[in-house]
Amino acid sequence: MEFNQNNNIVRLCLRGIGMEQKDKPEEASRLFLQAWDEATNDFEKFISANYIARHQKNASDKLQWLETDLRLALKINDDTVKSAFPPLYLNIAKCYEELGNFDRAKENYALATSFKDEPTDKGPFYHGTKADLKVGDLLAAGGDSNYKSEIKMNHIYFTALVHGAGLAASLAKGDGRERVYIVEPTGGFENDPNVTNNYFPGNPTRSYRSQAPLKIVGEVTNWMKITPEELQKWREKLANNKGEIIN
Repeated sequence: MEFNQNNNIVRLCLRGIGMEQKDKPEEASRLFLQAWDEATNDFEKFISANYIARHQKNASDKLQWLETDLRLALKINDDTVKSAFPPLYLNIAKCYEELGNFDRAKENYALATSFKDEPTDKGPFYHGTKADLKVGDLLAAGGDSNYKSEIKMNHIYFTALVHGAGLAASLAKGDGRERVYIVEPTGGFENDPNVTNNYFPGNPTRSYRSQAPLKIVGEVTNWMKITPEELQKWREKLANNKGEIIN
C-alpha cells in the first residue's frame, strides 16, 4: 500500500497525535484503537498498533502490542517499514527487561543493533520544485529550506512517491510552475531523519536525502495536484511547526 495522508487510518492516527500534543492521552488512545478496528490491511494495522503500544499502562500489555506490530512489519518487510525494526526491537527489549526476562531482552537488544541504517529502495525517485530544469541537469545541496528560509540545506531531498514530490513542488518557493522530476542519486543516500520514525513508524513516505547531487533523467507531468485549500492547510501547519530541522 502506498502511503497517503488522506487515508482514513492515517487521518485517525494524525488526530490521535494531535490529542497527545494537547495532553489528552485518553482521547488519543481511543482514536488509535478506532484506527486499529477500522484498518483493512497489514500496513494500516502496523501504523495503528505502533501508537496503541505506547499508550499501554504496563510492560506486559505494551509488549503484546509491540510484538503484534513487529509481526506485521516482518510480514510487510518493504522499504516503508524496514527502518522501524531497530526501535521496535529496542522497545521490545526494554519490555522484557522490565518484566525480568533478561535473556529475551539481550536477544532483542542484539537484534536492534544488527540492522544497518542504509536504505535498500531502488526507486524510481522524484524531486519536486518550481525550478525550470532539463534532463542531465544536477540538483545539488546548499539551497534555502522551503520550511525555514534562514537555513541552508546540507542535503538534497527526494522521494520514491510521486505525490510526495508533487507536494514538495507545491510548497517550493518561486513563481515558476510546479515540476516533478525523475532523478537518480549520484552518490550514497540515507533515510530522511526529519520524517523516519518521527510521526509514523518506519519511513512510509519513502523520503531520502543525499549530500551528492541528483541527476535529472525525466519529468512526470500527470501527478495529482493538491487543492488550494489543502495547500493552505499545509502552509499553516508548517508555519506552526516548532520542531527543528535535522540538517
